[in-house]
Amino acid sequence: MAELRFDGRTAIVTGGGRGLGRAYALLLASRGANIIVNDVGGSMRGDGVDAGPAEEVVQEIKAAGGKAAACAASVATPKGGNEIIKAAMDNFGSADIVIHSAGNVRRGALKEFTQDDFDAVLDVHLKGAYHVVRAAFPHMVKAKYGRIVLTSSIGGLYGNANVVNYSTAKAGMIGLSNVAAIEGAADGIKSNLIIPAAVTRMSEGIDTSQFPPMDPSLVAPAVAWLCHESCSVSGEMLISAAGRIARAYVVETQGVFQPSWTIEQVGEQMDAIRNADDPLVFPPVPSGFMDHLGYSFQMARKG
Repeated sequence: MAELRFDGRTAIVTGGGRGLGRAYALLLASRGANIIVNDVGGSMRGDGVDAGPAEEVVQEIKAAGGKAAACAASVATPKGGNEIIKAAMDNFGSADIVIHSAGNVRRGALKEFTQDDFDAVLDVHLKGAYHVVRAAFPHMVKAKYGRIVLTSSIGGLYGNANVVNYSTAKAGMIGLSNVAAIEGAADGIKSNLIIPAAVTRMSEGIDTSQFPPMDPSLVAPAVAWLCHESCSVSGEMLISAAGRIARAYVVETQGVFQPSWTIEQVGEQMDAIRNADDPLVFPPVPSGFMDHLGYSFQMARKG
């Protein structure tokens, strides 16, 4: 198989100064992409600013013969999102690829969670994704090309204790990516989610001593494929954990139709409602929303 390259493409990597983002930036640069390394360089709580991490990755890319520029704007505001995409346009003249990997962590039990800790994580993860996608999307539409990779999490799929902010943000990323995939389909734009697991700064406080190898470099190839012009999927979710790559997707049971319901009948029919035999899958692209409605309407008409 011929080597997949990114010559002439510009990739914006938020959170690109460390961890997973750094691995993505280095791999894409090694395959010819121009890289905007975006990172505010703060603590894992999101406090502070340090231009060093982003600049170090830029210098590493340049030392290997690649092209890169740093941007320390924060994804947490619309202004920051615009500045990040402007940096790509000013330095390289295009914004072909957006990888949103910026993140922060604030832990706590739901019963005592603070509003500040909830908002601070959604501002970076979910609103941050929106800010950079919103700023890049018009450029992608004009170019009739784009690749968007947003970062969800198994916490977004299944939830996890003591991180209601993180799980909420990562679940919200699914809707954002699907809308970008649907609205971008006519203009050559594909949007997908990566659901990664790796040992990084975000693993602090977790006992990883018994984990198998989980370096960020194990995740980077899946992300790079989603960024490539040959990527054949949109509106999908890829899991990458400890060397395993898999697809995650939403399914529905066949369901039960009745022309009217009582509360008691819902309880009586719950086993049939939940029966997972022969599940239904409605891919977001091209028409999962309408396909879901159409199936439900068809059952009603038959009933």
